[in-house]
Amino acid sequence: MSMLEVTDLAVRLGGRRVLRDVSLSVEGGEFLGLIGPNGAGKTTLLRAILGIVRAESGTVRIEGEPLARARSRVGYVPQRTEFAWDFPITVEETVMTGRVRRIGWLRRPGRADFDAAAEALERVKMDHLAERPVGELSGGQRQRVLVARALALHPGLLLLDEPFTGLDMPTQDLLLELFAGLAAEGRAVVMSTHDLVGAMHQCSRLCLVNRTVVADGPPSELDDPAIWMSAFRVQADNPLLGMLKAA
Repeated sequence: MSMLEVTDLAVRLGGRRVLRDVSLSVEGGEFLGLIGPNGAGKTTLLRAILGIVRAESGTVRIEGEPLARARSRVGYVPQRTEFAWDFPITVEETVMTGRVRRIGWLRRPGRADFDAAAEALERVKMDHLAERPVGELSGGQRQRVLVARALALHPGLLLLDEPFTGLDMPTQDLLLELFAGLAAEGRAVVMSTHDLVGAMHQCSRLCLVNRTVVADGPPSELDDPAIWMSAFRVQADNPLLGMLKAA
C-alpha cells in the first residue's frame, strides 16, 4: 500500500485552474522531489494533499485512508516565511506545537511529548538551543526548527515546501542528509525545491510539475531535454539544460 496516493487532483484558486489531473503515488522509503518553475503549482499541490487548499476534484489518501483519519501521520514543513517568528516562545515550545494533534487542544504535554520534541531537536542538531527564543535564531536555525516540529509527530509521510530557500550550503547539506536518512528508515519524503542539482543527486525520484505531472521517474531516466523543456517552457539553448547535463 502506498504511503501517499493522489488521484486525478484538480485545484481552482480565484477562479483559475491551478492544478489539473494530478496523479502520483509515493511509497515508504522514497525521497520524491517536486520540480517545476515558479507558479507551477508545487506549493498548491502540497497544501491540497494536507487539506489546507480545497480540491475541486480528485482524491488524496494516506496509507489507504482519507486525510481526515490520517492527518496525524503527516509532517509538514512550510516555507519559512509562513511562521510567526516574533511570537514569544522558545525553540522547544515551537517544536512541541507539532504534537498538538496528538496532545489535544488545551491539554498539557506529557513525557512522551517532551521526549519526541527532544529527539527531533537532536536530529536537526538544535538540542543545545532548546530554551532560546525563536526570534533570536538565524535563518538556517529557523528552518531546522520547522523540520524538528514536523519530525516531533513521528510522521510516516513528510512534506517539505522549498526547505532550502535562503540557506547556506552547510545547512542545505545537513538537511539533505537528514531527509535521505528519513527515507532510508522507511518514511516517504516529498519535497518541492528549486535546487535541481541537489534533487538530481539526492532524490530517488523526481516529479516534474507544471499544472499537471509532466514526467515522473528516477533522475537517471529523466535525461531527455524535451521533458525539461516541456516542464519549464524553455528553449533548447536555455542554461537550465546545460546545468542538468553537468549534474
